[in-house]
Amino acid sequence: MLRVSSLSKRYRTGDHALNGVSFEVPAGQVVGLIGPSGAGKSTLIRCINRLVEPTSGQVQLNDTDITQLGRGGLRRARRRMGMIFQEYALVERLSVMENVLSGRLGYVPFWRSFLRRFPQADVDKAFTLLDRVGLTEQADKRASALSGGQRQRVGIARALEQDPELLLVDEPTASLDPKTARQIMRLICEICRERTLPAIISLHDVLLAKMFVDRIIGLRAGQIVFDGAPAALNTAMLTEIYGEEDWTQIHDDKAEDDIDLDAHAREERMAGLA
Repeated sequence: MLRVSSLSKRYRTGDHALNGVSFEVPAGQVVGLIGPSGAGKSTLIRCINRLVEPTSGQVQLNDTDITQLGRGGLRRARRRMGMIFQEYALVERLSVMENVLSGRLGYVPFWRSFLRRFPQADVDKAFTLLDRVGLTEQADKRASALSGGQRQRVGIARALEQDPELLLVDEPTASLDPKTARQIMRLICEICRERTLPAIISLHDVLLAKMFVDRIIGLRAGQIVFDGAPAALNTAMLTEIYGEEDWTQIHDDKAEDDIDLDAHAREERMAGLA
């Protein structure tokens, strides 16, 4: 369980990036975080793991108050929060396997990480995760040789290598084509449900949020203006979040995508019967 209470971030200029944000995310729930540029989506994610220091408020992950931790405690707490970045944040010259194993850096002695001698259990788990994200055959390839979608899959596997209790995902599809974006969103959501892992995913694409997540939180000017089921995100609420626009096309596209997803599911079932 993640609990965020009255979280605020105010910069020295006096601007509020976040202003009294409160919500809870239970185990296994995938939350989509939407809003216009500058609404505070990335700031919120980074305040939760204190990559950005909040000005006030509380972040509690299960039994730990993240906002009260000192340097050592925060380092240990961050092991429990997997982070997936928009720009992948891979070490390009290292192999796919080495990038995944970097998810264990907070758990192993320095000499092991320096010599790249990870425990066999960590290596075995990395292979299992690479199989889950569909990259087993790419394990020895350099990260620089991968496509954008493959790099994001490595980022997912690396975050899961930490054995996280929470997944924080910042714009995972922004650099991907529409088909790959759907595949990545589907993969993240499936894995979270398999592991009963709570997740917060910041997204610019409203349609992707409506298609895949369990719940949507809409931010505007650092405040929550919508918190509910994707089906409740109607034209009026989209206008409240983003401002005046013709939102009818989103609902039309959603209906067409539901048909596409149903067809995809049928194809997968037929393949399983073959």
